Amino acid sequence: MNMNQNKSSTSMSSSPDQQHSQSMNTIKNPKPPYEPKVKGPEMNDRDRVNDILALEKYLTDSFNVSAREASHPRLHEDILTVLTETHRCQYSMYELMFRKGHYKLEAEDQQKLDQSYQQFNNYSTQFPYPSTSAKTIM
Repeated sequence: MNMNQNKSSTSMSSSPDQQHSQSMNTIKNPKPPYEPKVKGPEMNDRDRVNDILALEKYLTDSFNVSAREASHPRLHEDILTVLTETHRCQYSMYELMFRKGHYKLEAEDQQKLDQSYQQFNNYSTQFPYPSTSAKTIM
């Protein structure tokens, strides 16, 4: 059972107030009306975009390695340019899938966000170097 199925089965057994609260925290778009409820063996639009998204993720990983290991400055700059463009394309595919209703997000309570921020902000005291701005470092 995937996580989304697990969440939906949990919300079915919860009270109506909890179901309403959970659904208000979900950020999603409706799926296209032409998309079948049951997936058949043929590729559809979602499959194609998902395939492109997987390819873009693979390419960004590969270009990250290439940029890190490039020995010539101009080659390094060219790879960084392609890497940036690949990241943009990957994000564009993600946004397309979100707009088409294939991804959903869960909104988080502001108090939990503040707690996480404070927790990780406190970790900065453990860094071996004092905190400085990026401009000072460069």
